[in-house]
Amino acid sequence: MANQLGMAEQHSILVLARRGWSQRRIARELGVHRETVARYVGLSQAEPIPTHPPPEGCSKPAISITGSDEPVACGGDSITGSVPSSVGPDPSKPAISITGFVGRQSRCAPYLEVILSKLEDGLSAQRIWQDLVAEHGFADGYQSVQRFVRRLQSKTPLPFRRMETPPGEEAQIDFGTGAPVIIPEGEALPIGVKTRRRKTHVFRMVLSCSRKAYSEVVYRQTTEDFIRCLENAFHHFGGVPKVLVVDNLKAAVLQADWYDPDLNPKLQAFAEHYGTVILPTRPRTPRHKGKIEKQIGYVKDNALKSRSFPSLAAQNAHLLEWEAHVADTRIHGTTKQQINKVFMEVERPALAPLPLERFPFFHEARRVVSRDAHVEVDKAFYSVPPQYLSRRVWVRWDGRMVRVFDQRMQQIALHAQGEPGRFRTNPEHIAPQKISGVERGAAYLLRKISVIGSRAEEWSQSMLQVRGIQGVRVLVGLLSLGERHPWSAVDEACAIAQTHGAYRLRTIRTLIKRTAPKQERFEFMEEHPIIRRLSDYGDLVRSAFQENCV
Repeated sequence: MANQLGMAEQHSILVLARRGWSQRRIARELGVHRETVARYVGLSQAEPIPTHPPPEGCSKPAISITGSDEPVACGGDSITGSVPSSVGPDPSKPAISITGFVGRQSRCAPYLEVILSKLEDGLSAQRIWQDLVAEHGFADGYQSVQRFVRRLQSKTPLPFRRMETPPGEEAQIDFGTGAPVIIPEGEALPIGVKTRRRKTHVFRMVLSCSRKAYSEVVYRQTTEDFIRCLENAFHHFGGVPKVLVVDNLKAAVLQADWYDPDLNPKLQAFAEHYGTVILPTRPRTPRHKGKIEKQIGYVKDNALKSRSFPSLAAQNAHLLEWEAHVADTRIHGTTKQQINKVFMEVERPALAPLPLERFPFFHEARRVVSRDAHVEVDKAFYSVPPQYLSRRVWVRWDGRMVRVFDQRMQQIALHAQGEPGRFRTNPEHIAPQKISGVERGAAYLLRKISVIGSRAEEWSQSMLQVRGIQGVRVLVGLLSLGERHPWSAVDEACAIAQTHGAYRLRTIRTLIKRTAPKQERFEFMEEHPIIRRLSDYGDLVRSAFQENCV
């Protein structure tokens, strides 16, 4: 049989619990087990709390709770915990002070109201001590005031605030453990599966106003599975809530952060498609989605406990049947109303309408832009703007379209998905310096030739009419002549060629050479003061020949 506490300790537990102390703190301060505290607190719901101190002779210490309007301790008769001279606490056991710490009563206790008033004015412990000495003749030291202020400022946990949401505003989502799927003997195992008993996860979404819920089991908690469950829930409800409160599961949140979480890009795209918002809870704070926490336990204990199913489809069919005939028909413990009735009359009309099409499931991956400004997707290649060369981008593809996004998830390219080995190149993604004149077209080339001269432009237009598509390269060659020769010479050559109906580029080159200034020619000079006559050179050769013969 469990030990029974004295009346003083029982009374202390109940009063402190009513004042908002946690059971852990009461157990620590009174020196009893926390389960004992919980037992007496539970019993107090059926029995009234004593309003008078226990009889004389109790063996437990007094509890001094300054500022209380109730006697709370053995032998106490006032809010200050004073003890009559005839009945006093056991001197071997200290009293519990105002803040719940074991020890003697502080000398600052008589000045409690003064100290609280000064704390509300924002004064420090040092300033409060100085004022107590100057204004009230306080005789104790600064450390006494400092300890007293520190204890006053210790906070008691506040009760949680219950938040109720309007219809269609919020849905809370979580995963739990589903019933196992046991594949029957004789049935072939799926590829990659090595056992006939497979673990499942149960997804559950609860509308916060009506408590209407949807449940579905999956084998894995991937992003694709999560999105499919969300979408099935929306279609089950016939509408979309404005806010989805989710846990920080990996399928939804890449980086948990209460102020600025990093959501999975695919989930973010899904939320934009359905016009809703994803709000992850604070990490390790399950009370932020308190309506779904008990719902997960409810579906596990009521619908799935001690059950197994031959397939995932069979378990999901059971859950739909259970939702319709059990979960939706019950009277909810908090709202005191039938769930399905509240949903049909109040919440369903407040849900946002479903979009015309379901969310297009897509594959997603990161790619590095190659040197030719293309990214590879399923062995095909797609162009991106040249400024993203060698940078990382996000790519999404769904079998019809390929979308390329930058790191901020802004779309930078859109292509129809092609066959493996094919290139999809948007002309706008080619750098201007890499576009040849032939690619730019005849109109662009004619505009540039018009700068050379009107006769050159006239010859070019006539040449295109005669030679057709082959003439585009001729225009490029004519522009190159304008870079090496004066424009007037090129324009004059084009005028001459136009009169003869000559539309070959070699004709223009020849005419430019003929009209170019000729090199100046000099006459040969036979006589000059510094030039000897040829006969002098002959005499010199003959004399040298005769000397050699002798």
